[in-house]
Amino acid sequence: MGGFSRVPTGLLLAAKAFFNPVAFGVAGAILDETGRVLLVRQTYMPGWRLPGGGIGHGEAPEAALRREMREEVGLQGGDARLFGLYSRKVWWITHITALFVVRGGVVEFRPNLEVRAIQWAAPDAPPADTAAATLRRLGEIASGEIDE
Repeated sequence: MGGFSRVPTGLLLAAKAFFNPVAFGVAGAILDETGRVLLVRQTYMPGWRLPGGGIGHGEAPEAALRREMREEVGLQGGDARLFGLYSRKVWWITHITALFVVRGGVVEFRPNLEVRAIQWAAPDAPPADTAAATLRRLGEIASGEIDE
């Protein structure tokens, strides 16, 4: 009997996903011992940004964060804490990003297919061509909205 009620629920959820799709991603504000944040210059987008990427099907957000940070900037270790969830519309898709703050890791960067360069910047003095959304996140970090 319980299996029968799952069919309509599954169909309803599938229809909702089709008509209201959601993409889920992660981003990392990697901080060094002086409080500078790591920014990346991607190969496919203009401006300096926080590193990040998509969450795989069934993948936990922190696991996705660690995978993406390892692939993009060579991050090893560190303490990751969820800072916030952010959403925006991209065409008809809602894109949700889980932003983590990472402290105490080691970055061993090598240019790759996604990231061509990195730089460390003070959150209150980012480079001039930093992306708008990244500027907003850096403003939150610079204002001290991160739990120590």
